[in-house]
Amino acid sequence: MLNISFKKVLSEVKSYFIITLSLLGYVLGWEIFLLPNKLVGGGVTGISSIFYYAFGIPVSVSYFTLNIILLLIAIKLLGRAFGAKTIYAIFISTIFFQFVPQFIPQDFIQEIAISNGKLISAIFGGLMAGLGIGIAFLQGGSTGGTDIVALIVAKYKNIAPGRMILYMDLVIIACSLFIPAADIVGENGEIFKETWGMRLATVLYGYMLVAACSTIVDMVIAGSRQSVQVYIFSSEYEKIADEITKKMGRGVTVIDGEGWYTKKMNKMLMVIIHKAEVNSVQTMIRDIDKNAFLAMSPVTGVYGQGFQQLVK
Repeated sequence: MLNISFKKVLSEVKSYFIITLSLLGYVLGWEIFLLPNKLVGGGVTGISSIFYYAFGIPVSVSYFTLNIILLLIAIKLLGRAFGAKTIYAIFISTIFFQFVPQFIPQDFIQEIAISNGKLISAIFGGLMAGLGIGIAFLQGGSTGGTDIVALIVAKYKNIAPGRMILYMDLVIIACSLFIPAADIVGENGEIFKETWGMRLATVLYGYMLVAACSTIVDMVIAGSRQSVQVYIFSSEYEKIADEITKKMGRGVTVIDGEGWYTKKMNKMLMVIIHKAEVNSVQTMIRDIDKNAFLAMSPVTGVYGQGFQQLVK
């Protein structure tokens, strides 16, 4: 019992550690590529960036304030549907937005982001932010923000949360057009105002970074959920089942079957594993019975012990 509790605690500590690293990557994407280029993305961070460009309010302040307000509204309307990891993610992101910029050399930002232009920065910033969000999602964390608004709307209106988030991101980025025109320093040191064409280009870059972010989030989540269903036909089915259970910790189902050609009753094993475990299972089976017959098929949405957890 003590060993099980220790493993559970260790698993939770590992999960929070991964969430912390993923959010650090998310914040670095904003602080290195997006904010220095005055780019606007989606979500609460996008709104916070607009406040920062227009009024000079630090991103950490508006990010934290908006998220807390949304959380309080959500708790009242949706109940306690948001776990400790979401609250932790909001707090740790706020801390990173406040202190991480102090450790990033301006020369580094100039060389890697500003000098390469807004297009490259939008792509790389979106990829870094998406990777951070995706990994946090896999660990049960969430950056909160517009996800909360989408869930509230979905409760009262027949609008899918994903579509609602997309609509809000489009509006948030478009709002960057109303940011007061900034002073631009030319190559010869001359100063001129940001044109409407430049501001419209910033909106288009914003849509690109949201697309990059969404794509990488989908890739991270879909990749982690890829599982394989394996059917194993072998006269050594007992040894194979024992090996899979003991060495891999996977459950094995034994199914009675009849070979139509031989008219003999046989045993068939069925096991579901992660895609990354396929080679290990194949090697294990080959070592026991090189004449075994295997049939594999990809599956998604596997829930239960060792896979995704069922959520409300």
